[in-house]
Amino acid sequence: MKTPRTCVSSQGEFVVGIHEPKFSVDNFRQKTIKDVLGRLPDGRPVENLTNYPQGQVRAEATDRIYEIANAFPFRGSTFINSAWADRKAERPDTIGLPTRPDCSFTACIEQWQKEKGVPKDPMNQMLERLPRPLKLALAQASTDPADLCALADLACDFVYDNGKGHPPTGVAFKKNDQGRTFPIIHDHDLYDVLGNNPALPDAYKEVMVLKPGIQGNSPIVGESLDDTHVFEYMRANSYIPWGHYAGNMANDQIRYRANDLTPSDMTGIRHLYYQRIYVRLARMLGVTLPATGRSLAADELEALRMEITKALASKDHKPLDNDSPFFTGALWGWNFGFGFAQSGHRLHASHQMIHQQNAMIPESVLDNHGNPYPCFACGDLVADFIQDYKAAHNTDFFTAFIKAIENNQRTDMNPDGPNALVVWENEKVMLFAPKAQVSEWELMLMTKAPCPHVLYADTATRNALDTGLRIAIQTLETLGAQMVTSVEFSGRFNSPVTEQHLVYSFIPRLPYAPGTFSEAQMRFICGCYPEDFSFACRKVLSS
Repeated sequence: MKTPRTCVSSQGEFVVGIHEPKFSVDNFRQKTIKDVLGRLPDGRPVENLTNYPQGQVRAEATDRIYEIANAFPFRGSTFINSAWADRKAERPDTIGLPTRPDCSFTACIEQWQKEKGVPKDPMNQMLERLPRPLKLALAQASTDPADLCALADLACDFVYDNGKGHPPTGVAFKKNDQGRTFPIIHDHDLYDVLGNNPALPDAYKEVMVLKPGIQGNSPIVGESLDDTHVFEYMRANSYIPWGHYAGNMANDQIRYRANDLTPSDMTGIRHLYYQRIYVRLARMLGVTLPATGRSLAADELEALRMEITKALASKDHKPLDNDSPFFTGALWGWNFGFGFAQSGHRLHASHQMIHQQNAMIPESVLDNHGNPYPCFACGDLVADFIQDYKAAHNTDFFTAFIKAIENNQRTDMNPDGPNALVVWENEKVMLFAPKAQVSEWELMLMTKAPCPHVLYADTATRNALDTGLRIAIQTLETLGAQMVTSVEFSGRFNSPVTEQHLVYSFIPRLPYAPGTFSEAQMRFICGCYPEDFSFACRKVLSS
């Protein structure tokens, strides 16, 4: 059989390809068009003749490129340009993005009016005159609450029960011809951008996006209350077939930054995920629930998990495939942060800064010919791959993967630089920079022992996962990441592949790094060695 393409060797070592290209190029140009590009301070011209070489052109080997197949072959390959990465390797402690600069249109205009003696207009009149792309850009970039409140008054109509000089108490509504009630929003894009700007005063955040019901009629079907407050919304008409669930920080616990998240917050959000998956499995298997109408306690959740695993293992349980459709997989994801360009391109999809989503995935549905159609889950790709890996090498993939991580050597083979990929770990999980990152600054969280899905995760493992998730997102934010997509790779509940490990991937969206043709071809370009990024993350945790 064909050997699976991965950077993890059967000996538990990372394998890295090295490109040192040098080549000659035939020259088919006919004309030389000499031109002056500009002038030096002394007036001498800067010409373009270097762009018009004569004869064959020779490219010498200068920048070494490292090609690293992803540990999981379905995630493509990473290419690290040594010219970029070597500069960061000299000072890995400087890896990070600058803090968000202060931006105030109000202060700028007031200063201009003062200097020029221009009569003052109310700020909302000034902002109303701005072209719409500039309003959107200001709503995204401004850190001045005065700007944002004035823009909010343009985006929608508010209700001021305590008078116009006080914070709004709600959004104005009206009814259409069919009798449906809806909020009066004049510019939905501007409304969304403002509602996700951390600098918008909390009173505006609450009435625009946080108060239960303002985002629609999705039922609240769960709640976490232990030293936190999280709502679980059911999204019935969802882009995920068969609906999904969203754990949102409640309006009385406003969290817009990852570093504002407390351990209790993360535990509460994740508890709703575990609870929903376990309860739906219990219903399918005929397992009695400890309670309804309230959140299950941690010990009740663990007892329910054990009852489900017993039912799955027994021969007389109600099988998963008696449901129609039957759900055998879990889906979990988190879009942290929000970004919107004045061009109208949405840069990140969060509708609320701290929220996580989950769903269950069917084994199959019927296709257009009435035949079973297998449903996709990204964790299925892991299960398929590790079986192929074992067949090719007679070695368990995750055992070799963890060994390679623990014994890692620098990608550039520099004996003086940091070697470690692990950022943080405990006895249950490890957080690390993957050898082949699908985004510069990607982090991964993985269980150390086989744990294909959350049904295999006992209380200690769940606690470790929750801690690792919080550390990962807070570390990335401290380094400057403002938008991070996180996903879970998990196995099927009824799969015979039990050696799979739970894996989470945290993928930041960095400035100047949009998806391009390279990413569309599963070629991920990085300008930093993973060992240096891991070092920068550990520095954050130790400070």
